[in-house]
Amino acid sequence: MCADEKDIEIMNALEIKDLHVSIGDKEIIRGFTLTVPKGEVHAIMGPNGSGKSTLSKAIGGHPSYTITSGDVLLDGKSILEMEADARARAGLFLAFQYPMEIPGVSNANFIRAALQARLPEGEELEATDFYQQLYAEMDKLEMSRQFTARSVNEGFSGGEKKRNEILQMAMLRPQYAILDETDSGLDIDALKIVSAGVNAQRGPDVGFLVITHYQRLLDYIVPDVVHVMIDGRIVLTGTKDLALELEAKGYDWLKEELVNA
Repeated sequence: MCADEKDIEIMNALEIKDLHVSIGDKEIIRGFTLTVPKGEVHAIMGPNGSGKSTLSKAIGGHPSYTITSGDVLLDGKSILEMEADARARAGLFLAFQYPMEIPGVSNANFIRAALQARLPEGEELEATDFYQQLYAEMDKLEMSRQFTARSVNEGFSGGEKKRNEILQMAMLRPQYAILDETDSGLDIDALKIVSAGVNAQRGPDVGFLVITHYQRLLDYIVPDVVHVMIDGRIVLTGTKDLALELEAKGYDWLKEELVNA
């Protein structure tokens, strides 16, 4: 690959460069580097406490997480000086492990406001087209139309919350999506539906970073690359077969391998 081709690749990627993140005085992310090009699905696996959720929240702009050094770039442009909403408008989407409830704000109004915020000043979202698209995406996720009027995630089951986040992603069509333990709390039927919703969004114009503890999610959202994260950094990268090996041997096996290396 020549230099010009490499530059084009980086300009169409989520690039995380030597990132260090702290919560208070405790450093959680310790030199994390990863590039997720558009058109690819990368999975991050790792044991509890390895820093996976910290990574996603720091990239999303959560104020409790302090980036002490390093950089995060979307299509070659740093986002670290942007507020969280500006990062979203720039094309970043974060699906939370524990989606927040927003009482008093209906799902339809929440998604419509998010879409409206991306339009040029003075341009209005056309209501008929909006609802036509919304209902089509809800049908794919087997969501009742009643959810349009319900407050965001309020009183939802775990599976309903996760479907609702994939609905938001489908409507917003981000350039890069970080899915933080989307399989958490899902039974097998809900897992299949949510995974199908994610797979429907795959394509050359979007990059996915899928964070999970377990290999089972990767049976349905098959990644192009699997990374293993331990103690705040990537320690091993491989194909989807790496996830199967971890499922069979566990993370303690890998820790021992790293100590003995």
